[in-house]
Formats: sequence, structure tokens, C-alpha cells
Amino acid sequence: MIDNKLLQKYNNPVPRYTSYPPANFFTEEFSQADFRKALTESNEFDPQNISFYFHIPFCKQICYFCGCNHYGISNDHIIDDYMQALKVEIKTMLSHIDKNRKISQIHYGGGTPNAIPVEYLQEINEILLSEFSTIDQPEIAIECNPAYLTFDQMDGLKKAGFKRFSLGIQDFDTDVLKAVNREKPGMPVKEIMDYLKNGDPEVAVNLDFIYGLPLQSASSFANAIEKAIELRPDRLVTFSYAHVPWVSPIQKKLDKVGLPESDEKMKMFENGTRLLTENGYHAIGFDHFALENDELTQAYQNKKLHRNFQGYCTRRTTGQVYALGVTSISQLSNVYAQNTKKLSEYIEQAEKGEIPTLKGYRLTKDQMVIREVINELMCNEQIVWSEIGERFKMSGEEVKKSVVYDTAKLNEFEADGLIKLTDEKLEMTDEGLILIRNVAASLDPLLIETTKTFSKSV
Repeated sequence: MIDNKLLQKYNNPVPRYTSYPPANFFTEEFSQADFRKALTESNEFDPQNISFYFHIPFCKQICYFCGCNHYGISNDHIIDDYMQALKVEIKTMLSHIDKNRKISQIHYGGGTPNAIPVEYLQEINEILLSEFSTIDQPEIAIECNPAYLTFDQMDGLKKAGFKRFSLGIQDFDTDVLKAVNREKPGMPVKEIMDYLKNGDPEVAVNLDFIYGLPLQSASSFANAIEKAIELRPDRLVTFSYAHVPWVSPIQKKLDKVGLPESDEKMKMFENGTRLLTENGYHAIGFDHFALENDELTQAYQNKKLHRNFQGYCTRRTTGQVYALGVTSISQLSNVYAQNTKKLSEYIEQAEKGEIPTLKGYRLTKDQMVIREVINELMCNEQIVWSEIGERFKMSGEEVKKSVVYDTAKLNEFEADGLIKLTDEKLEMTDEGLILIRNVAASLDPLLIETTKTFSKSV
């Protein structure tokens, strides 16, 4: 448990580091031609595995906490137009990718991927799996709103090859759900989980929660986690609500209801972590929890955990990420590229056979080193400088020179009990994990002088 004075001291705006550099450093000077070149070059880089991400932006009802790119469903035609454009974009992108490479991961996010007819998702997966072979037991995953799941839809999703289902519960409290404009599950969550698994040991179910929403308290969130533990999902995620109304104006609606204070939000995190770890779940990073036999737990214990925009993953399922759909972000070995955020613009460009790139970023060699440092900290809670140096044929001291190795700042973190520091290694303490983003930010040269805005660390 972290001291409240330290929480107040360090609860400052810092990047979430789902990528490095963070997405708000991407530039529109990065063109479609730049991305096409990067796609071809990616065949020569490691990892050779392929991860596909598809952004399905449609929602039947817009949640006020949402910071994602989303669109209401005005009519059935807009879904069909979008999915037809998506198929054209797939064809265009696949023309640049070596067919001898293997798929290790397919992930659908949104929006609400299960808000559209399941036949569209089946067709996309069929295209991919007919073009590429896969690694053994690839992760084929989809984010679902349990309000819309029916038995027929679940049958269709399993037929499409999905093996991991992330159910966006957010909270079991109907008053909280009403305050954030989210519908409650259409049937008991246990019934959904049992039907999805149905004796298939390869099927896994995650439950996702958000803490820091209106009407939540430390005790009410603990009740939600206790109910989740009874359901025994394979993984459970407790996301810290990021209030960024300058990015997502719909979040301004939550200001009218009021958000929990930071110390109350901290208690939610602590209660959730305590309950989960006391009941057989292992903390993965600072927001994921998994059972003992889960591949994610094993990767974390072996310090082999990885992360991309879709969340934590293993080195086995890690691939360069080829992202399709409006606002989606590809993560290649040395390049990021984000598609346009406007639905009509995306459809128009994709149908012409263009890759609708809005902006992107090509990393320098130093930035690739910095990314590895920050990823290692965010995923495995430590930095062994010499190990990272070996990956780039550098010494550990040379790696330190690539980042902002501010001895005075790091000593301050250590004095405050957030890290353990030696010349060879930087390691987070259990108490410091909630502020891991602050430690990562202290190493980031891009933050020395920046006007970029971020959410608070807690």
C-alpha cells in the first residue's frame, strides 16, 4: 500500500506507454507511401510472426467513459459499407506481406465488435486463415459487450475461430452502469462464460473492469471484484479510468455526476489487487491478473512478458501488428502508422485501394533502444541494462546513455520506496507498481521539453 503523500506527489500526467513514442507524437508528415514502404520492409524484421488487429468502431449505445474512436449505428448500410471497405484494405495490405509468415494473433477491438452481425467477422477470419498458416494455438480474440451476446451469436463467434473472449463488464452495479450510459449484461455473466467454454479447454474468457467511474467507491468496487472472483475468469483486467475530455468530449458528461477522488481511486486499486492475489490470481503488470496455469502468468514469472496496443501478451504470440480499420494503429518493428479517424474518409480511401494512413512515426535506432527499455519496465517491472544491451549489440552503459538516466531522480524514487536501484539493474517494488508510469516517464528523452498532454498516473 502506497502512502497517500507519495500518491499526491507523483499523481501527475504521464504517458500510458502502450507504445513508444506515445501516439500523440505521431506526425502527419508520415505518408501512405511511407507506410507502404514500411510494410514491405517489415518482412525482413523480427518478429516474423504476424498479429492482425481490426477496429470495429460501431456501438449500439455510447458509453460516457469511452476514449476510443466510436460511431453509433445509424443504419445497416453504414456497417456494410464499412466492412466492404475493410475487405478491400485487407487485400491491399496483404499484397505487401510475405505469405510464408505465420499468424500468431488476431484481435478485434472497438467500439463494440459484437454489435455487428457475426457473419462479417466470420468472413474476415476466413480471408486471413486462407492466406496464411498459423503458429500452434494462435490467439484469436474478440472484445465483447455482454449486453448484446446471445446464444446464436456466441455459436457464430466460436464457428469463426475465436478462442479468447474479453467481456467488458466494467462494473456489476446497475447504478454505476446507468451513470456511464452502459447497458447491463443481457443474461447472467456465469451463463455466458459457461456457454462460451462449454467443455472446450482452448477457450478462455477475460472479464474487464474500470475503476474511477462515477458512483464507485472502494467498498463497491471490492464487491464487484468479489463477484468476479466467484465466476473464476481465466484473466481479469482492472483498468484505471483515464479522464481525457480534451480527446473524447463525451467524457465531459461524467464531470456533471462527479468522479472519485484520487485517494478513493487508489483504494479501489489496492482492494482489487489484494482480493485477486489472495484468491489465486497473479498480478501481471499493474492492471492484468491471471490464474497460475495461464500462459501470461508463466511469461511474467519468466520475465518474458510483452505488450502491444491490445494489451499484455507473450513472446510466443507476439508479432508485428498490422492494424486495419478506422483509427487503427499498426506497430511494425521500426514504424507506427495510424489510419484516418473519420469514417467516411476511411471508406472512401480504402475502397480506392489506398491505405488510409493519417499519421505515423519511424523510430530512430536510439528510440528503438528506449522503447525496449520502457517496454521491459512496463511488462517485467525491471530493467537489466546489460540484457537490453545484448539485444542491440551495445553495453549496458551505452543503453543508459540512450535514455535519461538521471541519478538524482532515480535515487529519489528509491528513497520513496518505489524502486530498487543498482548499477546493473532497476527494479520496481510492489508498493511502487501503481506509479510505474512515472518511473518510465523519468527515462524518456521526449518528455524533457514537450507540450503534449496525458492522463494522470492514477
